[in-house]
This record gives sequence, structure tokens and C-alpha cells, in this order.
Amino acid sequence: MPAPPPALEISGLRFAWPAGRRGAGFALAVGELAIARGERVFLHGPSGSGKSTLLALICGILAPQAGEIRLAGAPFSALSAARRDRMRAERLGIVFQMFNLLPYASVLDNVLLPLAFAPERARRVGPDRRAEARRLLAALGLPEAALAAASAARLSVGQQQRVAVARALIGGPEIVVADEPTSALDAGTRAAFMDLLFAQVAAAGATLLMVSHDAGLAARFDRSLALDRIARTEAAA
Repeated sequence: MPAPPPALEISGLRFAWPAGRRGAGFALAVGELAIARGERVFLHGPSGSGKSTLLALICGILAPQAGEIRLAGAPFSALSAARRDRMRAERLGIVFQMFNLLPYASVLDNVLLPLAFAPERARRVGPDRRAEARRLLAALGLPEAALAAASAARLSVGQQQRVAVARALIGGPEIVVADEPTSALDAGTRAAFMDLLFAQVAAAGATLLMVSHDAGLAARFDRSLALDRIARTEAAA
């Protein structure tokens, strides 16, 4: 049998922000990048190097002006915005840098939110979605029943972070993308969080792409990529 396609493939990618009131424009180009299924990849680079732009392209929030992004062999970047939204909901679990939880919704409702937009993920969870959400929260170190009913606004930063990971993992997306998820944590808490994240990604059989400026985390991953080695940035008109 032929080998399955990579979880993520990028070829000939180019995107440019035009110049505007904030100053000169910015262009990003990536020749070739492939991430295998189940691989744990660490992407690092300094602030302003284009990490957020590349993540927005990988997640389909932005569309490239040239080149292609494929998810598990399926075209992604060439789809309409609405179809990218649907594929992103089904195939990607995203941990945002600021977590992006709904502050006045309960912890459980925050975790369950992706299933409202992803029928395939919802089917994989089965009929008792709340039980699966509680299982993920407990596996990530948030076992208290009372906490599940609390509003996200009442949580500490560390608790919000774990809720964001549970939300990204529910329903078994193929790829988990994490944007600076440890930036607000001290060294000891960061190590414990990474242990939990890796364990849950492995249990889900997912691919992990984590972006950070903290190169000290790189040794824990299967592969470490410096953005300036895979991408070219330049001023754009």
C-alpha cells in the first residue's frame, strides 16, 4: 500500500501584507515544507519574523497569493473562505496564544464549542459529549466537577490554557496547532504543561505543530524548524 500523504504540505507559498499606515509592507515565502502524520514539530523565530502570518495561512484564516497548502493530501488553501472554515473546523485543533475562550460561557461549553461547527468530530465523540469533555479536562489536570460549570472568566491563566487545549483536542482533529501556548507560564509549570500536551496529542493520534519564540523547548520535539531556514521574508510594496 502507498504511504499516506503528510499531515501538512506547503509548496511555493507566498503572501504579502501591503504597505499601510503602520509602515512598510511585509512578504513571506515558503518553498517546501512537509510534516508527517503524528510528528511533533517545533517552529521558532523572533517576534516579527512572520510566525503569526504563517500560522494564519496554515489554518486557512488567510489565503496565499501563490502556492499551495494541503491537509492530509487534500487541497486547502485554494478553497473558498467558507470551505476553508469548514475544513479547519473538522481537521484542525487550534490553541490560540490568548486562548480565545468565551469568558462568560462555562468551561464545558467552551470545550464543546468546536463540535457545533464540525459534524465529523462530533460523530467521533459520540452521544455523550459532556462526558468526553470532562474526560479531557481531567486528563489535563482539571478534574474538579465544580470547575466544569464555572465561567471561563473565573479561571487562572494556567486553567484557561488547559481548557483551550481540551477544546482543541475534542473530537480528534488530525492536526493540533499551538501558538505560543506557554508564553504566560513559569519554567516549572511550562514543563508540566508540555508533558500533558504531548500525552493528549499522542492519545488522539494527532500531529502537533507548536510555534514559539522560546527555542529552549525545541529538544522535546521530533523536529525543530527555525522560521528563517524554511521561509524568506522581505519588505513588500
